Parts: sequence; structure tokens; C-alpha cells
Amino acid sequence: MDNRTEVIQFILLGLTDDPALQVPLFVTFLIIYMVTLAGNLGMVLLILLDSRLHTPMYFFLGNLSLVDFCYSSAVTPKVMAGLLMGDKVISYHACAAQMFFFAGFITVENYLLASMAYDRYAAVCKPLHYTTTMTASVCACLIAGSYTIGFLNASIHIGDTFSLSFCASNIVHHFFCDIPAVMVLSCSDRLVSELVLVYIVSLHIFFALVVIWISYIFIFVTILRMHSTTGHQKALSTCASHFTAVSIFYGTSIFMYVQPSSTHSMDTAKISSVFYTMIIPMLNPVVYSLRNKEVKNAFTKILLKGK
Repeated sequence: MDNRTEVIQFILLGLTDDPALQVPLFVTFLIIYMVTLAGNLGMVLLILLDSRLHTPMYFFLGNLSLVDFCYSSAVTPKVMAGLLMGDKVISYHACAAQMFFFAGFITVENYLLASMAYDRYAAVCKPLHYTTTMTASVCACLIAGSYTIGFLNASIHIGDTFSLSFCASNIVHHFFCDIPAVMVLSCSDRLVSELVLVYIVSLHIFFALVVIWISYIFIFVTILRMHSTTGHQKALSTCASHFTAVSIFYGTSIFMYVQPSSTHSMDTAKISSVFYTMIIPMLNPVVYSLRNKEVKNAFTKILLKGK
């Protein structure tokens, strides 16, 4: 008999058991989620409505905003329900679905960041050939490839994790069904599954980081050769936003996944997870877009039309 069918639901312990912290945390996460929703969906809508933003850079930004909203939505509402109503139970299939969508969208973001780095390389290093390099078909292929790899990766991890036997504890020491947190509950040998997780995640992160670092090396060399102060400032401003978000995203991802689950505590994992499940999706519209003069002008134009 397959023992894994004995577990039909999981219990998410959440961030804290302290009743005094439940409401303050709920209010905090509600504000964060509302800002995430408004910022990311607002950015998608703004890009769709303003024809001046129909360029490769904003095409990637629009998809990044959509992905940020989606993977935050896969986690945050359930966390808030647990804090407000004490609803910590999640069914076996709902846990698998949450894990699938989170892993899928987080991998899509990984490749979107790499695609955006290549886009910035083309814009800064080869400005005269930018329109012929970043054509609509090239952008579409990069986006489609990101989504395809993302959900293929999620399917592999779901199959790998839920092929294990869950016949003992069903208490997940986390606030959502993250792969390492669920994997440690298995009563079967999980060494191979942990190695699959580490190696596949490492491969995805390594490939994306290679593209990002090579792009930035060429960008910084080009910036150093610029004689115009305005050109310096414009290029640095564009790259600084992307580099900041890349550092936060990959810092937490490497900390969480590129090591066996036994080498770090779940309490530490929870704190780190708050950053990439809630904080990063909230900050990305600000870091990437709201500092951009074109976005501000488009937003002002929409407001004036409304009046």
C-alpha cells in the first residue's frame, strides 16, 4: 500500500503562535498585499493603456509585475487567513497546487530578470541596433521560454516531492507549502529528492546569473567608456534598479534552496521567505518602475484624462 495516501491534509504552523502578534501581523500583511496588488496590477494596466510604454523594456516589466502579483497571491491570502481566523489546515491537493504555482512563478521571475539584463545590455551597449536586436518576436520568445521553463520546473518539483511517502507528521513548520518544508516531513529516504532540488535550482540560478553578470560586465565597460555625464547617469539609473532587485531576489533564493534542508532552521527560513514571497513583489514596482520618468508621465497622463 502506498503510505503517502495516509496524509490527506497538512497543518501550517505559520509565523508565530503568539496571540498578541496575530492581528498586528495580519494588518501588516494586508497592507503589504494591497500595495502589491495596486502596484503590480496598476503597472500592468498603465503599460497596456499608454502606447509610449509599448517597448521591450516595459513589455518585460509588465510581465514581471504580473508574475510578482501571481506568486504573492499564491501565498499571502492563505497566510492572512491563518492569522485572522486560525485557519492553518491545507488539503494535500491544495498544498500541491500552492507549491506548483509558487515554484512556477518564482522560476519565471528568475528568467525574466535574466531577459531584462540582456535587454539592458542591448539598450546600453548597442543602442543603434536595439530595435533590430529586441524585436517583438525575440521578446515574445524570451517571455514564452520563461513561462515554459518555469512551469516545467514546477512540475518536476511537484512530482519529485509528492512521490515521497508522508505517513507520519503532517505539521509543516512554515507559513506555506514550500518545497523544503514539506519534504522534511517524508518518512521515506529523501536524499535523492533533496539533491534533485538543490541541483535543479542551482542550475536555474547559475544560468540566469551568468546571463546577468555577463550583461553587466559589458554594460559597466560601456559606461566607463562614455564621455557624457548625462549618459553615465541615465545608464547607471537604469541598471541600479535592476541590480538592486536582482541582489535581493537571488540572495534569498540561494539562501533558501541551494543547500540541503537539514542545514538551516525553519525559523530562519520563515524570516527569509517573507522577503521573497511578500516584500520583493511589493518593492519591485517601486524599484523598477516608479522611479522612471516615463512611467510617472504616463501615470500623470492617465490621471489628467480621468479628470
